[in-house]
Amino acid sequence: MKVVNLAAALAAFDTHWDPHVVADYNDNDVMVVKFAGEFPFHRHPDTDDFFLVLEGEVMLDVEEATHVLRAGDLFVVPKGVLHRPRAVAEAKVLLIEPKGTPNTGDPATAAKKPRL
Repeated sequence: MKVVNLAAALAAFDTHWDPHVVADYNDNDVMVVKFAGEFPFHRHPDTDDFFLVLEGEVMLDVEEATHVLRAGDLFVVPKGVLHRPRAVAEAKVLLIEPKGTPNTGDPATAAKKPRL
């Protein structure tokens, strides 16, 4: 058990679209990530995708709709639904995913998830 300071965790790296695990929650990874630009459209066939915007603004394209998320907004994309996050300026986000879930939906193209 330990206290995790999310601001300090986010200050520990400068990369974008590179989730870092900050805690374990049941069989899930709790991660922080910085968004800038566009992430590819993708889907997760076996799990929902949880986004909590900590700072900045994220546009979440979900199939035919775009949802604008600001600091404090949470959005869950249901499993199997095509989506992509994007941000004009850097945004800081908390993600929760089952351990081993590839961030692109495809293990071959997924980013590694280093632990802070």
